[in-house]
Amino acid sequence: QVQLVESGGGLVQAGESLRLSCAASGSIFSTNGLGWYRQAPGKQREWVATIGVGSSTNYADSVKGRFTISRDNAKNTVYLQMNSLKPDDTAVYYCRLRSDWGQGTQVTVSS
Repeated sequence: QVQLVESGGGLVQAGESLRLSCAASGSIFSTNGLGWYRQAPGKQREWVATIGVGSSTNYADSVKGRFTISRDNAKNTVYLQMNSLKPDDTAVYYCRLRSDWGQGTQVTVSS
């Protein structure tokens, strides 16, 4: 059982950047992979990126080359660096550790 708290969302213009953070409680952070997901209005929640225990990463095609997932085990925090943001990136972004989810943080990209 962990608690996940996302932060860093906001309103930006297309082409700008944001860095999302997800801080986790508990002792299992360093021994599990983590993921970022997003849900746009009227759409199903979709997977964005994953980082493994050894910091291997995977990205959805829609964000590959623009987003970077990273982790700081000492801080129990996973990050999502979001560059070259597009209006289509507008969504609530969630982090996940095992079956636990954060509350989400809103990212809005204006054109």
